Amino acid sequence: MDLRIFTEPQQGASYGDLLRVARAGEDLGFDAFFRSDHYLAMDTDGLPGPTDAWVTLGALARETSRIRLGTLVSSATFRLPGPLAISVAQVDEMSGGRVELGLGAGWYEAEHRAYGIAFLPTPDRFDRFAEQVEIIDGLLTTAPGQTYSFAGRHYRLEDSPALPKPVQAPRPPLILGGAARKRGAALAARFADEYNVAFDRAGAPAAFDRVRAAAAESGRSLVYSVAQVLCVGKDESELRRRAEAIGREPADLRATELAGTPEEVVDRIGEFADLGVSRVYLQVLDLNDLDHLELVAGKIAPQL
Repeated sequence: MDLRIFTEPQQGASYGDLLRVARAGEDLGFDAFFRSDHYLAMDTDGLPGPTDAWVTLGALARETSRIRLGTLVSSATFRLPGPLAISVAQVDEMSGGRVELGLGAGWYEAEHRAYGIAFLPTPDRFDRFAEQVEIIDGLLTTAPGQTYSFAGRHYRLEDSPALPKPVQAPRPPLILGGAARKRGAALAARFADEYNVAFDRAGAPAAFDRVRAAAAESGRSLVYSVAQVLCVGKDESELRRRAEAIGREPADLRATELAGTPEEVVDRIGEFADLGVSRVYLQVLDLNDLDHLELVAGKIAPQL
């Protein structure tokens, strides 16, 4: 079971905060450091303000050496697919082949209004997202010396040299997620290397089943993963302190997230493993509490 650190820096984190957590994660043996791609805080002031996901990953690529780096997830509304493919390939080279791209359609309308980004109705937004997925896959997998063209409703590429090439072949892993309705499951079955269900323990089994069925038709196999809030304490007092630090109740966290004692969290991860999950993104909300990560590395990871 891969354990990955997942951060939400729009809630209030500087680059220095993220670097400290990424380096701690690397030293403690975590598989990857991921971050969200948002420009506006939710239910907080978000000070000191947002950091850009791909600027962050490019910097971390040069300041870490082993841990994998990625987004969960970049919004298709934020960037054109061609420039995003260039960023992904460049950061892959900068990291020596450690980058992964999580991509989504975008959902948080308020941040689009705040920063002047167009926010289309859901069907149009998904159409644009689907075209982005196909274009990015095409650009990153086009062989050197060949060109890539695409003609869609939202984007048109003509004889792109599809450069630069990433280090990883045929391209960095692509992570898609969501509720896996018919179109989403089909898109994942065609292009994704990993399917992620975030913060929906009850809906995860059905979503995974839909993607597996679609993938079986295309003859592909995917990695299945979940993202869950992390709140673990060596005893009830420590658990309560960590829950209070993120503004949550221990009982609520236990009911829906990865929360409790190390033994409880190991059991919960085991339930996900029974669903075919082989990767868990641990959403770390208090980035100042590195002892939290040490507890997971020392008491949970060895049991997995």
